[in-house]
Amino acid sequence: MLPLITGAVEDRSARGIAAAVSRLITTGRLPAGERLPTVRAVAGSLGVSPTTVSEAWRNLTLAGAIDTRGRSGTYVSGPALPRFAQLGRPSVALARDLSTGVPDPELLPDLSDALGRIGDGRWAGSYLDEPVLPALEAVLRDRWPFPPERLTVVDGALDALDRLVDVVVRYGDHVLVENPAFPPLLDRLQAAGATVIGVPLGDAGLDPDVLRQLLAERRPVALFLQPRAQNPTGVSMTAARAAALARVLRGAPHLLVVEDDHAGDIATAPPVSLGTHLPGRTVHVASFSKSHGPDLRLAAVGGPAAVVDQVIERRLLGPGWSSRLLQGVLLDLLTDPGVIESVAAARTAYAERRAALLAALGRRGVTATAADGINLWMSVPDQQNAMVTLAAHGIGAAPGAPFCVTPLGGDHLRLTAGLVAGGFDDLAEVLASAVFQTGRGSGARGRGHPHGWR
Repeated sequence: MLPLITGAVEDRSARGIAAAVSRLITTGRLPAGERLPTVRAVAGSLGVSPTTVSEAWRNLTLAGAIDTRGRSGTYVSGPALPRFAQLGRPSVALARDLSTGVPDPELLPDLSDALGRIGDGRWAGSYLDEPVLPALEAVLRDRWPFPPERLTVVDGALDALDRLVDVVVRYGDHVLVENPAFPPLLDRLQAAGATVIGVPLGDAGLDPDVLRQLLAERRPVALFLQPRAQNPTGVSMTAARAAALARVLRGAPHLLVVEDDHAGDIATAPPVSLGTHLPGRTVHVASFSKSHGPDLRLAAVGGPAAVVDQVIERRLLGPGWSSRLLQGVLLDLLTDPGVIESVAAARTAYAERRAALLAALGRRGVTATAADGINLWMSVPDQQNAMVTLAAHGIGAAPGAPFCVTPLGGDHLRLTAGLVAGGFDDLAEVLASAVFQTGRGSGARGRGHPHGWR
């Protein structure tokens, strides 16, 4: 065991040792349950101080790769179930699955005309063409919340986040995110070996005081946030809060801000961005999945050239570019007056659905928030019992725990309010039963849950 570890280490810094051991675990050469050599044994074999190895072990522990059991020793952790997998899909068919977080297909624009117009061969390019259609780039720049130094198009918001993590984050880096946050992003950061730190989220955005404290204590390399229609809470950052956060972030010039504007044109909040204040340190991701169609698989990435150029160059070793045919469809959709009107109608419909469901829940004493977008974040006394109760009524919901970097002081469920087109009182009655039937002993009906999200 000891020769295996020391033989894999090329960089004898704490980060290098942690990265080497992490690779051994990932490839299965250090299997789950394997006991690791002592810190002193590894330090002696590598010729470094025990403090260096202890720091490497600490980074591996924070990343969930190893588990220290006191005097029993340190062991390789078993494979953790990704947060995204914990959201799950119902094992049986449900009458109403609200766990998905997807837009209502009935509210997406009709692509027929756009597909017909791009079928005339105009978009049949070559490997040497620009990766982004010039006309599309011009439209995107006009829509951008700040002037981006460089802009490109990738295969959806998650593709963008994946590539930005690859560019920005190294093993052992500290990264700030919202708490609660989007589970696939947390999975990706964990896979990169980052130490993920949650920043509390209020009804105007991130807490600037906590952010200031974390910047001083942790020296994070990046802050990932959703500027509007935050998933799962629906919170949107206000212009005043963006200015306050920017004042704090000016004291950390090493940190990059990554904004995931996943809701796009169906969000009712204006496109507020930290890039307005920090354009040289903000990368903004604009997705079109929820507004124009998930299967378009397109998102734009804009910001400082030093970062976006690395995304562009790395893609040359893989897909190279996103389909110009689909880019042509998106260009058509973004400039067609009928589609613009259709997306505006969808934005209004989602707002009406959120408001109607929130009002129905409020009349029943249920604590929930759904300020924007398509999701609703509901407080429950026990998420597992609440999900079982809902499933018995044919309703699926996503558990709140995978969204939480650290516990929020109470359990939650995320429901896709955007898929609820009617029957709000009937649904609210069932949701209330999941809250109060599973909450006996923690509060009478009508008082709500005492640990509601704030």
